[in-house]
Amino acid sequence: MDLLGIAAIIAALAFAVLVIYLARALGNLTNVLAKTEVTVEKLPEQLDGITKETGTVLHNTNETLLDVNEKIATLNPLFEMVGDAGEASRKLSSSLVDMTASFKKESHEANDTSQQKGLSGFYGLAAFIYLLRQKRKEKGD
Repeated sequence: MDLLGIAAIIAALAFAVLVIYLARALGNLTNVLAKTEVTVEKLPEQLDGITKETGTVLHNTNETLLDVNEKIATLNPLFEMVGDAGEASRKLSSSLVDMTASFKKESHEANDTSQQKGLSGFYGLAAFIYLLRQKRKEKGD
């Protein structure tokens, strides 16, 4: 055999190895495509199930939202009443703070008056009571 014959045999062996390798790869590809076909055949059924479940979930969500909206509408007057009560209590506490500050000022004035005039003990108490009565008369008029 000459060199050309040896080269032809090597080329034939290499081609045979390549054909065997490609045959195996194509066999594996055939298996993958067969499994893919089975999966794709099941998809419409699965998608129908998912679509039905999604529709059910959306329906339930809409019913829940309607129920929540009704309950919120029912609670709105209650929240308004609580807000009104809070505003009323704020006004009351504000007026109590003003009255307390006024009494505090009056007591300081009475104390200052009793100290300036040198009154102590009974005279200081009498001056304080007199001042409180005067302030009440002013408020009553």
